[in-house]
Amino acid sequence: MQTRIEALYKLSKSKFRSSFHLKEEDKEYVRTKGLETIRKHAQDFVRIKLADAYPKNDGKQTPMHGHPVFIAQHACACCCRGCLYKWYHVEKGVALSATQQEKIVNLLILWIEKEMEK
Repeated sequence: MQTRIEALYKLSKSKFRSSFHLKEEDKEYVRTKGLETIRKHAQDFVRIKLADAYPKNDGKQTPMHGHPVFIAQHACACCCRGCLYKWYHVEKGVALSATQQEKIVNLLILWIEKEMEK
């Protein structure tokens, strides 16, 4: 099992995944809300839009903009069950466990933290 740092390194080698970055307005939103609130948003988005065995509108459920977590989901290949399978071998058709959801959220938050440093 790869670490979050290893996952980010692997993602950085993808032209598509590495093209995602937080804009200044996204960074300001993170600064205003704080990382704990952003973490709660990430937990909600993952639980509501990704955790079901067969998420509604899978492959289209995560917008490409509008919230820092959405950007992180695309950058980290945690935007749909297809990407989760391709990048992390998370089986489709099986609900995500609480542990899997937590790992996804932790990866998203780490990506956001690194973007905030830029």
